[in-house]
Amino acid sequence: MLTEAPPSLPYVSEGRRGASDRRPAAGYWTRLLPLLALLACVTRIPSFAVPLWNPDEGYLAVQARMLAHGGQLYETVVDRKPPLVPWLYEAAFAVFGSGSLTPLRVCAVAAQLTSAVLLASIARRRWGDTAGRTAGVLCLLLSVGLNPEDAQAATFEVFILPWTVAAVWCADRRRWALCGIAIAGAFLAKQTGAAVAVPVAWAMWRCGAGGRDVVRCAAGVAGPVLAAALATDPAGFLFWTVTGSGAYASFTGSELHVLARGLTNTAILAVACAGILPPVVRVLRIARTGCGELWLWLASSAGAVLVGFHFFGHYFLQLVPPLALLGTAALQILPRDRLVTAVLTSLCCCGLFLAWGMLAPRPELGHAQRVAQALRAHAAAREPVLVWGMHPETYWLADRAPASRYLTAGLLTNYSGGRDGPQVGEKYAVDGAWRTFRREFADGPPAVVVDDSRGRAYGVERTRSLRRMLVGYEAVGNVDGAVVYVRRN
Repeated sequence: MLTEAPPSLPYVSEGRRGASDRRPAAGYWTRLLPLLALLACVTRIPSFAVPLWNPDEGYLAVQARMLAHGGQLYETVVDRKPPLVPWLYEAAFAVFGSGSLTPLRVCAVAAQLTSAVLLASIARRRWGDTAGRTAGVLCLLLSVGLNPEDAQAATFEVFILPWTVAAVWCADRRRWALCGIAIAGAFLAKQTGAAVAVPVAWAMWRCGAGGRDVVRCAAGVAGPVLAAALATDPAGFLFWTVTGSGAYASFTGSELHVLARGLTNTAILAVACAGILPPVVRVLRIARTGCGELWLWLASSAGAVLVGFHFFGHYFLQLVPPLALLGTAALQILPRDRLVTAVLTSLCCCGLFLAWGMLAPRPELGHAQRVAQALRAHAAAREPVLVWGMHPETYWLADRAPASRYLTAGLLTNYSGGRDGPQVGEKYAVDGAWRTFRREFADGPPAVVVDDSRGRAYGVERTRSLRRMLVGYEAVGNVDGAVVYVRRN
């Protein structure tokens, strides 16, 4: 049960009712927790409606299976992400089996609920009971305000959120060692989670934290990160999570396409925030509410969205907690009717996004399922296969092992998210990837190869090394433009 300590920092406003009008903590949370739990479940209903939402879920599912069969992270199982979420998938598969992502969907519900509860605690401590309820509810309503394949998937950004909110919660209470651990957890979920260190640093400066406090926080960050590096391969951990993504994190190539995606996702999130943006703009620009670190949190999260210049929709999830708190800060100053209007507007917008998630077609999932069916038809259960494309979920849907540690063509060509400009090709691959890929292909040639490029910049016709490797294969079919090759006897 959460307890409420006295505020560590001075705040100008205590909210509409004030701190002295609070109910006992036990009664408050007994009423609020069931409401937030129900709302968390309702807002995640679409996530259970389809077997898989996006390629990131597929990548994680395939990684988890490879790890379960003896693979080593950052050696024979690779990705540009830290290990926490792959380990979570591996653990869920070990307990519940690898045939369904439902256990991970439940974990995502728990992650969203944890974020909402911590936000409610932060807001209540600053502005009173009503503000606490408002922040928790807004967090859950806004969390689905993106394309459903971004908002409903159980991927990295969803599991960043509870760690980042926990870091702010701990900083608000001057629990610096725990704050550092929370920052480390956010980083180990995804590198951009470390952006929460910016508002934490501001909070430390504002409250006059001493050298020992800084050391405690730094130790809290360093301990889990070093432990994760030692539990995998330290050199591989450093390469795959920090130093090996220079070409990927570039704006060069398809600038207009990427910029349009960024503007589109910004507009979608703005629709979800329609209930709180007017109060935030109207009130917080003229009123002092002690929200400097919240604005820094929002700014650092926006910087995390910009990193890499890809602007995928799920990146925008990091904006939700600071937006919910800023909206709460604005609404607790205004009359109650403005609060009711904002929450009802957010509720209506949430309903629209839930309907979108339940009703929108998923053509790429259907394509991956048909390609998976072709793989099952042409390869035996224990034969490795290769899908040359950007849909690693095909391996999981087909229940066939990948012939390579490189689960997408992106790692071998730098193609990602529609980038089809000058920085796509073999020479832009991850360092050493083609040498390793050729060795894997020679040591265990796949029974079936599917060219799922469908005319994109990384196609076989533009990839000389892969064309040479397919000399011993012949085309036997076509699935929605994906060419199926089988090895000649």
